[in-house]
Amino acid sequence: MLVKGMTPTHARLRSRLLFLLAASVALDLAASVLVFVFERHQPGTGITGLGDALFWTSTQLLTVSSNLPNPVSTPARLLDLVLQMWAISVVAILAGSFGAFFHHRGIQERNQSLAELDDLAARRRARPERSS
Repeated sequence: MLVKGMTPTHARLRSRLLFLLAASVALDLAASVLVFVFERHQPGTGITGLGDALFWTSTQLLTVSSNLPNPVSTPARLLDLVLQMWAISVVAILAGSFGAFFHHRGIQERNQSLAELDDLAARRRARPERSS
C-alpha cells in the first residue's frame, strides 16, 4: 500500500513545482542584477539601486502590468518582456501540471477500486460453498 502523497503522480507534481520555484527565484535574482546594470545610470529611471531592481523584477514576475515605472533602457525593456513571458508560462505550466495530476489521480483511484473489487471476487470464489 502506498502512503498518500508518496505516489509517482505526487512525486511528479512535487518535482514540477520545485523546478518552477527554483527557476523563478534564479530568474528573479539574475534579472534583478541585469536590470540594475542596465538602468543604474539612465536618466529618469526609477531603478537606482539593487534593492529597487529586485523589487521591480519580483513585482513584474508576480503581477501583470504593475503601476511601477517601466525601465527606460532598451535592454531592460527587452528583459521586461522576457519576465512577462516567463510569468505567463509559469501560470500555464501550473494549470497543466495540476490538471495532469488530478487526471492521473483519478485513474489511480479507479484502478485501485477495480483491483479491490477483483480481490474481493477472488476471495468469494475461493470460499467453500455452504449448504443450508
